Amino acid sequence: MEIKGQISEIIYQNEVNSYTIAEFETDEELTTIVGYLPFINKGDSLKLVGSFVNHPDYGRQFKIQTFEKTMPETLEALERYLAGGVIKGVGPATAKRIVDNFKEETISVLKFEPYKLANVKGITKTKAIEIADEFNEKWELWQIVGFLERFGIANQNSKKVYEALGKEAISKIEENPYILIDITYGVDFKKIDKMAMELGISKDNSKRIESAIKYSLIIASNNGNACVIYENLVKFVADLLGITEEQIEEEIINLKATENIYLEEREEKEWVYLNNFYVVEKNIADKLIALDETKNIKKIKNFKSELEKAQEKQDIILSAEQKEAVKAVNDNNVCIITGGPGTGKTTIIKSIIDIYKTRKMKVVLCAPTGRAAKRMQEQSGEEATTIHRLLEIRKLDDQEDYLSLDYPITPIDADVVIIDEMSMVDMFLMNHILKAIYLGTKLILVGDINQLPSVGPGNVLQDIIESQSITTIELNKIFRQAAKSKIITNAHRVNNGESFIGTEDNEDKLNDFFFINEMSQEKVLSDVISLCSGRLKNYGNYDFFKNIQVLTPTKKGMLGTKELNKQLQNVLNPNQGIEKQHGDRIFRPGDRVMQVKNNYDIYWEKEIDGKIEAGSGIFNGELGKIKSIDEDEKQIEVYFDDEKIAWYDFNNLDELEHSYSITIHKSQRK
Repeated sequence: MEIKGQISEIIYQNEVNSYTIAEFETDEELTTIVGYLPFINKGDSLKLVGSFVNHPDYGRQFKIQTFEKTMPETLEALERYLAGGVIKGVGPATAKRIVDNFKEETISVLKFEPYKLANVKGITKTKAIEIADEFNEKWELWQIVGFLERFGIANQNSKKVYEALGKEAISKIEENPYILIDITYGVDFKKIDKMAMELGISKDNSKRIESAIKYSLIIASNNGNACVIYENLVKFVADLLGITEEQIEEEIINLKATENIYLEEREEKEWVYLNNFYVVEKNIADKLIALDETKNIKKIKNFKSELEKAQEKQDIILSAEQKEAVKAVNDNNVCIITGGPGTGKTTIIKSIIDIYKTRKMKVVLCAPTGRAAKRMQEQSGEEATTIHRLLEIRKLDDQEDYLSLDYPITPIDADVVIIDEMSMVDMFLMNHILKAIYLGTKLILVGDINQLPSVGPGNVLQDIIESQSITTIELNKIFRQAAKSKIITNAHRVNNGESFIGTEDNEDKLNDFFFINEMSQEKVLSDVISLCSGRLKNYGNYDFFKNIQVLTPTKKGMLGTKELNKQLQNVLNPNQGIEKQHGDRIFRPGDRVMQVKNNYDIYWEKEIDGKIEAGSGIFNGELGKIKSIDEDEKQIEVYFDDEKIAWYDFNNLDELEHSYSITIHKSQRK
């Protein structure tokens, strides 16, 4: 059904996806509406299409399917719109004066005769133009919203389209709908293609084919690939568009000529890149070689004696492999140290730090995530930071910034830079790192190539190792203490293609690994819940909130994170009367939660030696526990594992997810 009215109050609006809960006043009633409403404000007049539903907790609501913004139909509605804070500098008093002055002519004055606004008390000629410009800009934006809505294009893209194309956006899109591919990263090509077909663009239009090629390469990058094989690309695009391969090959030539894509022949195959992907990959290779071939000005001459001193100081004896790794760092400007768990990577890092700090050299430690940096700091005893903080990167989560070739980076002031968990670093972050490193600085890359690759494009660590261009020390020996763990032993056995050691008793092994063979999802779910809620507590006094983390490969299904989190929350932290529902999630005091995106601005406090330290920034993968929910302040207080306390407004709760269960990929990133 269709209803018309005005937004009288916004109860909640998600800044990321514009999911909105609001009070909506029609001629008949005041009702609650829910749905995706980008760019709406209190006082906006809307025409909504949807249906009334009964929510089990919140009662009758109107669920929005589509919407259209309309001009206010009454003077009262127009005054409420202008008074709602939509236009800078226009409050309730000014809005009333404008409407009282111009009555039914108000909108006409705002659109066509803005100078007349200067006749209103408190409005100067300059302010009159500013008010009219802002009113018309917002209205033009809404015309774009409505235009794109007709074709199923996500409304959150509308502002970006307006900023890129200006007032002529609609006419430019009608002329070439595929321009949206270049403006809005991640937009669905099929929706744009459907729009183009409805606007009469032919199947063999060159813009259509070019955009399909670029879209296909973007899809490949979303799956972690920097480039694709030429023949595979041509076939994919031909199937996507329903045209001949010859037509596609002709447009590939055109895109190459205009430097939108790059073609490279290697390994008897031709590979196709988006141009900036190729530039980034080449920059990485060139800078690594340049760093490595620069004069080794940080080399320590009497290195053998320094290494012996480091071992004595740490009261350790390095293995031959470990000594080789430390020596390789001294002999080379760039060095890779790789190996699985328990092979002594941390001991090597500590030795390197000790040797170079003894010579008054500055050693900088960093890792891709906050959790990895914290672990690096705990294990080494030295300060470590995230790569983002080190480079003073602010908004690299924004895709346009992330893919930028000239994003401003702060140079790294160091003699030695050690990066841990390198398997998580994608090609764009690696490019930013290398831009920040001065020639003459030693660079040490540490990681395990058997871990999951980075979420972003490129398999940087493995590709550098396989190139054989950079000195690489691969650690294979599992140290005696680590070898006692069945977890570590089995990790290496699985990587080597061997079956793992089972749960049978073994005098020289810790009983830290158990395999429960079940084919029924229902039985697995039951086992997980019983293990977390009592069995492991009885076995080894393991407390869920201190010692246990459930990992699963997927988010969906009975054994995915969403369902496991609901089930585990109900058993381990049932409703005690205080909770906050947000979308399909319910947050309660005591819940284990995880930050799921980088937020560089969120405020936090931390007590250190009786003093309060304050800062900003909570990052993807950080784990915490909900301390309290304050309905009056509309905030949730979260205590993080590193003892930071942060406060989340209710409209920022999309940044938090329950972490009773997390995906394996998330566990690596944390």
